[in-house]
Amino acid sequence: MRHWLMKSEPDVYGIDHLAAQSGKTDHWDGVRNYQARNMMRDEMQPGDPVFFYHSNCAEPGIVGIMEIARGAYPDPTAFDPEARYYDPKSDPDNPRWVMVDVRFKRKLDRTITLSELKAQPVLAEMPLVRKGNRLSIMPVTPDQWEFILGLEHAPPAL
Repeated sequence: MRHWLMKSEPDVYGIDHLAAQSGKTDHWDGVRNYQARNMMRDEMQPGDPVFFYHSNCAEPGIVGIMEIARGAYPDPTAFDPEARYYDPKSDPDNPRWVMVDVRFKRKLDRTITLSELKAQPVLAEMPLVRKGNRLSIMPVTPDQWEFILGLEHAPPAL
């Protein structure tokens, strides 16, 4: 089992959107970065826990937990000229882009903000807090996962 963090802008697709889906499950489409795609395709497995992270908003941070519900399969938005994530170079016979299904588990009791995460020396090696890392999907070590969960009921770091 691997642990993950997946980012989305809350005004585009937030934790509440996922929670409102039938079966609290939805596909995670539109990933157009090869490194993130490779993690989805080669490493993500059903049952893997995932932090849901709201990005590009007033208070970016971890807002909830979901899990991988279905492993990677072709992302049909890559083939649809009307879709936001259309890629004219993607071939249905040899798909370039994949997606996974995710299932809502719960919202956190509070947002664990990016500034709070950056203030934790134990998380200094986490890709999320390192300068220049803009991936929308990243691995989280089991120790980082447990540490972050422990922050949920602690007073926010100043």
